[in-house]
Amino acid sequence: MPFFDDIYAAKLRGNLGLADAESVIDLRGVARQRALASIKEMLERSRFAAGKSVAVLIDPASPTSGETLFQPVGRLLLEARRKGWVERLTPLPARDGAGFYVALSGRPDNGD
Repeated sequence: MPFFDDIYAAKLRGNLGLADAESVIDLRGVARQRALASIKEMLERSRFAAGKSVAVLIDPASPTSGETLFQPVGRLLLEARRKGWVERLTPLPARDGAGFYVALSGRPDNGD
């Protein structure tokens, strides 16, 4: 049987989740402005470090929760993906709760 690239093997296993991430940012119970500032800081720092994977945890929606962090955090991460700062962005699987699996690109390899 041929070997699969990581991306295809991950598709066979299902979404990547907490167990696959190198680190976790827990934004559950955090105010919107503070959560967005944390994501912006993570993205900015990642531009100067080696690439890594991060699980971003947020509060799940409930009948009384109002707006969750899913949309505002997702927008920031999508914009970072468009800029090339994020290689991969997927929602966490249901077993891990609400949030995102993010593979950060890290600093570009300049060949030095």
